[in-house]
Amino acid sequence: MNESQSEFPTYHHTQKTPWYVLLYALAVGFAIAGWCFRAEFSLEATFLGTSFLMVLLGTSLQDLTVEDEGQQLAIHFGPLRLFQKRIWYEDIVAVGKGRLGLNDGWGIHWSPWGGWVWSVRGRDCIHVRLKRGAIRIGTDDPDLLAAFLSRRIAQHLQAPCSHYK
Repeated sequence: MNESQSEFPTYHHTQKTPWYVLLYALAVGFAIAGWCFRAEFSLEATFLGTSFLMVLLGTSLQDLTVEDEGQQLAIHFGPLRLFQKRIWYEDIVAVGKGRLGLNDGWGIHWSPWGGWVWSVRGRDCIHVRLKRGAIRIGTDDPDLLAAFLSRRIAQHLQAPCSHYK
């Protein structure tokens, strides 16, 4: 770690959501349906498999963590980290606070109104314009995240590119 990185504050924030309980409720419903159709193997397997998928997704989408990892920003859902992304700071062109529309929803998906969306709840987000594409990160901490990323962008504009070497 160089001297400028050791002086630079890091960022770590986890936003929790209660929406995963809906996925658990669906899992219970599918499990009951599977039990009701246990005489028909294909229906039982379909319902039980869907129930397992809902538990897996519910466990994966309980919270969204955004954290500094030195040269990159890590974004991941948890506590089961099936979905994660890393963004090199030097690939970030601009950062701004924004709002997610009701049609932007929850989870990970592409939106024609601003690129990829990673969100667990709420409407506040950070819009990150990259050299190639854009991502909107839902957060209940938009001011601190925007300030942190703005400082990181400024730091990387002054430093030579390193991750392409």
